[in-house]
Amino acid sequence: MTTGVTGPLSPAGDEPTSVDSRPAGHSPDATGSHTPSAFWTLFIGSIGVVYGDIGTSPLYALREAVMAASGGHEGIERDNVLGVLSLILWALTIIVTLKYVLVLLRADNQGEGGTLSLMALAQRSIGRQTQSIFLLGVCGAALFFGDAMITPAISVLSAIEGVKLITPHFEPYVLPVTLAIIFALFFAQSRGTAKVATWFGPIMVVWMIVMGVGGLIHITDDPQIFAAINPWYGVSFLATHGGAGLLALGAVFLSVTGAEALYADLGHFGKKPIQRAWLTLVFPALALNYLGQGALLLSNPAALENPFFRLYPPVILPAIVLLATVATIIASQAVITGAFSLTRQAIQLRLLPRLDIRHTSESQEGQIYMPQVNKLLLIGVLFIVVLFGSSDKLATAYGIAVTGTMVVTACLAFIVAWKNWRWPLWAAAALMAPFLAIDLIFFGANLIKIVEGGYVPLLIAGGFMVSMWTWTRGARILFDKLRRDDIPLMELVERLEKKPPHRVAGTAVFLTSDPQTSPVALLHSLKHYKVLHEKNVMLTVVTANVPRVPEAERIRMETLSASFSRVFMTFGYMDEPNVPKALALCRKQGWRFDIMSTSFFVSRRSIRAGRKSEMPLWQDNLFIALANNATDASEYFHIPTGRVVEIGAQIAV
Repeated sequence: MTTGVTGPLSPAGDEPTSVDSRPAGHSPDATGSHTPSAFWTLFIGSIGVVYGDIGTSPLYALREAVMAASGGHEGIERDNVLGVLSLILWALTIIVTLKYVLVLLRADNQGEGGTLSLMALAQRSIGRQTQSIFLLGVCGAALFFGDAMITPAISVLSAIEGVKLITPHFEPYVLPVTLAIIFALFFAQSRGTAKVATWFGPIMVVWMIVMGVGGLIHITDDPQIFAAINPWYGVSFLATHGGAGLLALGAVFLSVTGAEALYADLGHFGKKPIQRAWLTLVFPALALNYLGQGALLLSNPAALENPFFRLYPPVILPAIVLLATVATIIASQAVITGAFSLTRQAIQLRLLPRLDIRHTSESQEGQIYMPQVNKLLLIGVLFIVVLFGSSDKLATAYGIAVTGTMVVTACLAFIVAWKNWRWPLWAAAALMAPFLAIDLIFFGANLIKIVEGGYVPLLIAGGFMVSMWTWTRGARILFDKLRRDDIPLMELVERLEKKPPHRVAGTAVFLTSDPQTSPVALLHSLKHYKVLHEKNVMLTVVTANVPRVPEAERIRMETLSASFSRVFMTFGYMDEPNVPKALALCRKQGWRFDIMSTSFFVSRRSIRAGRKSEMPLWQDNLFIALANNATDASEYFHIPTGRVVEIGAQIAV
């Protein structure tokens, strides 16, 4: 049984149409079954990729929170530092440790995590498509793109600003150097990151140790800083500071940005390595660093200018700035890679049109490069850096997208706990309601920053949401319009078997989104060429709502007549849809497939706005633009160009 999650196919050509409902399962990574050597490799790798973003938050999080707590007044109050630090420590404990590390890592979709994987799992748990779950998934994915543009900007800016502590004369060069580093980072994406990625983990391990040691040394500046572990200081701070408390709370959330990454990268590293890395190294290093910064501020309020870099003596400060710059580049790389992976999932789930996907590693399937997405991210990041100019100004825009994503994740996780884990309704609510309440509080605190810059990630997310909504809506309208004019496949097969046209040798494969109706390419071929191949295959590519589909379940064949057969080809949303390779599996079911004697017929539709469209004119134009930028079906499905016949048709939406 198949259930459509997002609607039909790309108007640029026939492609996957529906999402297969399959039982949930767990990969070895999900359960944590690793050999010792593989485990430690994944352990170190997860520190480099999963914790890059949250691991660079100490560069700016405490500084921005204490500044917000002061409400613009000069000087630092002891209770403000303890209150803010208490909120940071407990945010790391509740949101990251409890919600993500201990709870959400259990909500894997056959070993894969992330918003779209959680959406697919929730859909499958309910057993039917629901608009509310679909909208939650789209919203979460769109908000991630907003975060993906801000993270490289604020991370690299905050690191380069540390050079001003070495020499104030460098200040005019902070912005140009930041722009150059970001441009180089995105330019290097086309070359792949497989080789340099092997260094990500060890470098970030060093970074975590350096952070922990730097904080530990300064805790002795004021040992009473350990009082911040008491949550009462955080609660008291919020109760007595009104609006300034909410502003500080919004800045406190900067300390947990990147928490979504540990769930999104579940499929790359597995649950156990991610959990162990957080509990044994990352969390202790972050806690020590924040405590050290707090103690430094209590003993030397002037250090508020940049408390992170003030932890280290001037003699090693250049090395620390260099290490911080490399760490922020690694954090940015992790977000960029995540954006590529999320876009590929969105394409497979029919939320976006087909886009060019290039593999940059022969051994790592997840190492991909998407030129269109890379260019869009580069333009967005450069614009944001120029618009804000400094990390403290950019901090006002940071947090809204992340808190929104966390709210979406909590809602979807509640559905999974209730329906997939089969917990009683009250138990699922008791588990997720406290997390959702905290996420909503942080989201509300960040909404205060909309006017000061928080509108930027919301506009970015809004643009992606409108694009995905327009694509799915336009594709559905187009699908329904085409289906009204289509001829039932079995009716056409019966006609052709009774009165066949002239036959030609070979096999014709017609890609079609609807297995019940006759492909447009077949109808136009008969109309113009007036011939029929000896063997004709109606091929429908199906996208399952699971990450990967085993080869044993890839192909399903049906014989319709002596000359016609129907093939269903199923891929997971993390699989690479290679049609020729998958067709080779048909040999096991008796079909002798020879690529050199086979022609693939693909429908290429030219879209134009109709006079009586169901969408507004602006949405029609956006849908047409998205369709025109879609990758060719032959390239997307890896069909040899010399074996493809494209037959066009003009359609009004």
